This record gives sequence, structure tokens and C-alpha cells, in this order.
Amino acid sequence: MLAVLAPGQGAQTPGFLSPWVEDAISLSLIQTWSEQIDLDLLRLGTTADAQEIRETSNAQPLLVAAGLLSYMQLFAGHDLSVDYFAGHSVGEITAASLAQTFDGDAAMSLVSVRARAMSLAATGSNSGMSAVLGGERDLVVAALTSLGLTPANENGGGQIVAAGSLDALATLAENPPAGSRVRPLQVSGAFHTSVMLPAVTKLADAAREIAVNNPDVPVLSNRDGEIITNGDELVARIVGQVAGPVRWDLCMDTLAKNGVTGVIEVAPGGTLTGLIKRAQPLIELFAIKSPDDLIDAREFARIHGGK
Repeated sequence: MLAVLAPGQGAQTPGFLSPWVEDAISLSLIQTWSEQIDLDLLRLGTTADAQEIRETSNAQPLLVAAGLLSYMQLFAGHDLSVDYFAGHSVGEITAASLAQTFDGDAAMSLVSVRARAMSLAATGSNSGMSAVLGGERDLVVAALTSLGLTPANENGGGQIVAAGSLDALATLAENPPAGSRVRPLQVSGAFHTSVMLPAVTKLADAAREIAVNNPDVPVLSNRDGEIITNGDELVARIVGQVAGPVRWDLCMDTLAKNGVTGVIEVAPGGTLTGLIKRAQPLIELFAIKSPDDLIDAREFARIHGGK
């Protein structure tokens, strides 16, 4: 069985979109989406520096666009089968669109609103995020809770991202949970916490404006790893997830429990396959980084898909 995954914010690197827009159809789509959301995706994905594409309002649309384009180039004209889709954080919008819950234009509209609203909510919030690496999960979560922090991303393999006030994060860094170390993340605020509630409201308004279908292929939810087959429920979860923790550890558990044998991570691939390698080592992995990977990725999909 085959699952296709879409990475979240942080996977982007300068110029990562360049090889994908050598394809004429993809270039046309990027230009169309740039006009649609009033953001120069072509420049950002090809010539902008790391600092500029780190900004939330730029990074999130870029990642969704890259995921859509790389999947299109992978599957267009090829009879390949996928059993599940999933995405980490903003990657869940990509995953839902790949599953035909809404089209690519709707995905870009949603991610544009999401990115700008989250960036605005973070402004002046005096909040941030830090990765807690190592330590026993229950002890780490208890330590975060005692400081008023949220385990915003539980990524499995001994990686939990804490989010909340900068003061509380500084205290955490000074006294990390037993067996762990703390690494501050270069983000503008406490994503996936109550700090983001204003963004939820704006995204909910945007979601009411798009056409929603039941996904053609089940999508795993970041909220709890559940397999979702109802489009309205999936969109509601995508909206609420902005201010709720990402349980990627549970998504990986669901993949393993449901017999997934292979995972393809769309561009810019590598982050999620790295997490799965540590947490579910029996699942075979393929990370798509450039169009040079597509021939081998198709063969991988033929081996694992439709079982």
C-alpha cells in the first residue's frame, strides 16, 4: 500500500522551485496562482533568499504550490494508485487537494489566507517555538504543561515542538526535561496554539467560499491520525488545526497499522521521510527533491500502490 505525503513549513530552501517550473504547464500554473493570490511565487521559489522564504506568508504558499506541481508531474499520464494522503501542518492542504477534496486554485486561496492570517496573529505575540529533542514523551509533555507551553507538534522519534511565550521557552531551555535538549526555532510565533485563534476565524471564512468534495482517497488528519473520508469534516479539521497541535506521531502510527508499505513525499521531500525512518523503519521511503527523481518514484509507486 502506498501513501503520498506533503511536507510542512521549514522544508523550503532557496531555489527549490526552479527545476519544477522548467515544465511549461507548471510554469503557467505558478504564474496563474501568483496572480490569483497576489504573491510572486516564481521569484520566491527561484531567486529569493532563505530569510525571505522563511517568512510564513511566503513559505506556506510556496510549499503547497511545489507539492501540487511535483505530484502532477509524477502522476500525469501514468496509471498509478495511491491508498492514503497525509500532510504535516500546511501540508494537509496539499494532501486534501491531491485527494480531490478541492482543486488547486482553492488550495492556493486557502493557503494564502492561512499564511497571512497566521503571520498577522504572530505579530507582537511575544511567542515562539522550540524543538525538544529526546526525553520520554510523558515527561516532556508534563514539563511543557507545567510551564504553560503547548506540545504544538508531536513528530515522533523523540521530537516534540514546544510553543508559547518566549519567557516560558527560555525557562525550558535553561531546565530541559531529563534526557532532552532544547533548540529554538526561527519562527515568528506560537503556531498551533491559541495564539492562532484569530487565524482560525479568517480561514473558516475562506473555507466557506470554496467547493468541497469527499476525497477520492482517504486523508489522514493531523489532529489525531484518523482516516477521514468526508470532505466537510476534513476541511473543518484543516481549519481548526491552525490553533491545535499537530500529532504527526499518530499519523505515522496509522500508516503502519493500516498496512502501508511505501511512502512518497512530494517536493520538497525529505523531512517527513526522515521522521518515518526513525519511527516506522519497516516502511519503505521515497523523497522527491527534483524532477530527476520522477522516473524512480513512478517505479516505487507501481511496486507499492493499489495493494
